[in-house]
Amino acid sequence: MDGDFSGPHSSPMETFETLVRTEFAPKNTYLNTASTGLLPARTVEAMRTALDAAAAGQPTDMSADVEAARASFARLIGVPVRRVAAGASVAVYTGLIAASLPEGAEVITAEGDFSSVVNPFHMRRDLRVRTVPLERIAESVRPGTALVAVSAAQSADGRIADLTALSESARAHGARTYVDASQSAGWLEFDAGAYDYVASVAFKWLLSPRGVAFLVVPDDLGSLTPFFAGWVAGEEPWDSCYGPVAELARSARRFDESPALFSYAGARHSLELLEELGVARVRDHDLALADRFRTGLRTLGHEPVRAPGSPIVSVPGLGHRQDELSRAGVEVSDRAGNLRVAFHLYNTPADVDRVLDVLSD
Repeated sequence: MDGDFSGPHSSPMETFETLVRTEFAPKNTYLNTASTGLLPARTVEAMRTALDAAAAGQPTDMSADVEAARASFARLIGVPVRRVAAGASVAVYTGLIAASLPEGAEVITAEGDFSSVVNPFHMRRDLRVRTVPLERIAESVRPGTALVAVSAAQSADGRIADLTALSESARAHGARTYVDASQSAGWLEFDAGAYDYVASVAFKWLLSPRGVAFLVVPDDLGSLTPFFAGWVAGEEPWDSCYGPVAELARSARRFDESPALFSYAGARHSLELLEELGVARVRDHDLALADRFRTGLRTLGHEPVRAPGSPIVSVPGLGHRQDELSRAGVEVSDRAGNLRVAFHLYNTPADVDRVLDVLSD
């Protein structure tokens, strides 16, 4: 949802800023969304309500929260809700996909990609895993390639995969595609429906509590076997509590993990907030700050890793300054020796100037 939600006397940008100020009030210069996103006030309130209700013996309907979160995520990435499974871990979903591949299948992954995206394939010793530079992943698909697995945006440095070229190349060679959107869902607009599988945690750019993750599968369910299916994977979950499940869900819900209910009680509100704000506006806001930071870095004599169109900025050789920045009230990450700074909707130009001021000392 990216419509005009402003009032008759306010511009969309004014409403964006007002809504963000209402939901977020960080006590420091928080530039670490690539590690963990901040929780909106509405999310915190909803989780407290759910906890208090459970403590009083009057639990809220958190199954409804799971379904609301699933539907909201589906709308945000532009796929039918029937294609979305709800769980807790990208690594679990990668393992499910890895388990579906036939013996000897070739899987292409990107060098230095996040371990949750690649490691489960390596755990199957009978697969052929070929690792290539991110920039060459599309051209590396060949006849006989079974699957290409890649993060849309790289965790270490924010570089964005050429997903359009990847999709076209995979389609031409009959390969399936698996995209991890953990570092992109919430700010990057892309056609998630064009890929066989898309997974994402929600505790980063989707501003949700830990314990929430989603998997998008094809309409044909991708020939996946739901090895970890429990009662929630039944077409009628409450009729599937005992013994073998009589009928698995006819949608991606057959791949649901038993949900972390209190996390989902909050997540539905975080995802609804992003729908209200609109991914396009969030993206424009985030990228403007990242570009301001890149310009400032160059005036200080530092050249960031080239990652156009990404709100994640990685600066070689400055990772050792993370502790110094933290002491100054600026939260960032040290990744692979690089200083990683991530800009999201609650950040401002003043945050950019603050981190540049500390780096200039």
